Amino acid sequence: MYDVIVVGARCAGSPLALLLARRGHRVLVVDRATFPSDTVSTHYIHQTGLARLRDWGLLDRLAASGVPPIRNLIMSYTGIHIEGFADPIEGITEVYSPRRTVLDSILVDAARAAGAEVLEGFTVQDVIFEDGRAAGIRGQLGDGPAQEFRGSFVVGADGRNSTIADKVGADFYRVVPASCFVYYSYFSGLDWTFQHRTGFNEQQIGTWPTNDGLNLLSLLRRREHFSAFRTDVENNFHAVYDEVVPELGEELRAKGKREENFRVMRYPDNYYRRSNGPGWALVGDAGYHKDPFTGWGITDAFVYAQLLADHLHEGLAGERPIDDAVAEYARLRDERSKSTFEFTCMISELLPLPPFFDSVLRAASQSPEYTKKFYGMIGGGIHSEEFFAPENLEKLYEEVGTPRDKRLLTAA
Repeated sequence: MYDVIVVGARCAGSPLALLLARRGHRVLVVDRATFPSDTVSTHYIHQTGLARLRDWGLLDRLAASGVPPIRNLIMSYTGIHIEGFADPIEGITEVYSPRRTVLDSILVDAARAAGAEVLEGFTVQDVIFEDGRAAGIRGQLGDGPAQEFRGSFVVGADGRNSTIADKVGADFYRVVPASCFVYYSYFSGLDWTFQHRTGFNEQQIGTWPTNDGLNLLSLLRRREHFSAFRTDVENNFHAVYDEVVPELGEELRAKGKREENFRVMRYPDNYYRRSNGPGWALVGDAGYHKDPFTGWGITDAFVYAQLLADHLHEGLAGERPIDDAVAEYARLRDERSKSTFEFTCMISELLPLPPFFDSVLRAASQSPEYTKKFYGMIGGGIHSEEFFAPENLEKLYEEVGTPRDKRLLTAA
């Protein structure tokens, strides 16, 4: 009999298991994968996410993997160019983009070392209910016989196609249709820093260094182009780089060597899903998912796994009813993630920005101080309400000389 059974052992599940086990709870975490193993991912971890790894004692292990630190970001959006970096956020002065074979293994090993029982290669087929409450899971290890495990609480950390969410009947309550698809692969021979450039014609490229001396190169295009794009991925991939940033496209053709197959993401819609119920909860992409454009998937998984761990501990320790504690977790997650969700949904359209946002970001690109604030907002150190506060924008517009008819403060 476990205190908590966690289904899914990647960026949400293993941290949750780690934090609960360190508090003395008996935890089982299962995953259909065996580690190390890869998964489709942005790889990117914001400063806020790295602060969580540091607090858990894992950041040094990640840095020791050889993943390069990134301390300068180049982002452009339809003619707006912003280059710089945030001030330290919770003491973190860089970001990383590790391979998931590296990151997920660190997390799984840490959960096991903390005392959680980790069962790899286990496929969950159903949730066991008793008296209307989730009370365990049923599944099988490899091709073996069916097995059951019982627990006081069941958590689905099993991603966008969550079996747990399906079996408990978790409904969607906010859905914003996805706009794009992504192709990416790993290239050697390129000494590129972080580049995130959105050109005209509804296309975007991104590149950042990762483990083993490789750069991850990605592109986004709107979904209506998917069928045509997939007919010749290699040439179409290069054509987008040639068009968005010609000098990068030229260097890619001259020096870059693709080392692995292309990965494709036709990700689902942006959504919030009911994430708590009698004896169960959802965390990570199982309950809340947004476009990978802003790279917040891993960081949000860390942040809200910690939030759920705190609330589960309150319930397991008898400080208040566990279902009430977990209901508050879901409410706080929605409240705290709202601005990131809305900003991501807007910018991932790859369409011209609304006039208000266009005027703000153009002004921010001309101010070194506000550029830091922009990246502070992107990295989780400054709330969007502070960044877009009218009194702050008025000072920004005065600094860079934005004409009054372009300020659009009333739109704030």
